[in-house]
Amino acid sequence: MAFELKINGKLVPVDAPADMPLLWVLRDLAGLTGTKYGCGMAQCGACTVHVGGQPTRSCLIPASALVGQDITTIEGAEGDVAKAVQQAWMDQAVAQCGYCQSGQIMSAVALLENNRTPSDAEIDTAMNGNLCRCATYQRIRSAIKQAAAALA
Repeated sequence: MAFELKINGKLVPVDAPADMPLLWVLRDLAGLTGTKYGCGMAQCGACTVHVGGQPTRSCLIPASALVGQDITTIEGAEGDVAKAVQQAWMDQAVAQCGYCQSGQIMSAVALLENNRTPSDAEIDTAMNGNLCRCATYQRIRSAIKQAAAALA
């Protein structure tokens, strides 16, 4: 099935089965490998991208269902919020193995796009389901607070 997806602001032609998950379209067909495969069940958050500005797990959603919607991957994350989050991630040395970090960053960016002064509880809620095997959750929270302060 041939269709076009708007990925990181560009129309990308796709020729894939209608039920092919967005994750595999991004990685295998569009060459955008920043989005990671984690569990394949939309439980871990490693595959998080933005669809229409909302954090979305890409491992289960059929790409063909997203025609006409804006899809943003870690490669396309830009603007003041994304830059503040990325800088805070480096300053706080959040990443250890780094595997989950693109999904973590995409969830954090979505949070701060909608709430520039999140409480600890709001951070926990927004980041719930983004698993980190290295357990850098305290650094993740600190980085989100640093990014929020930089945006104030």
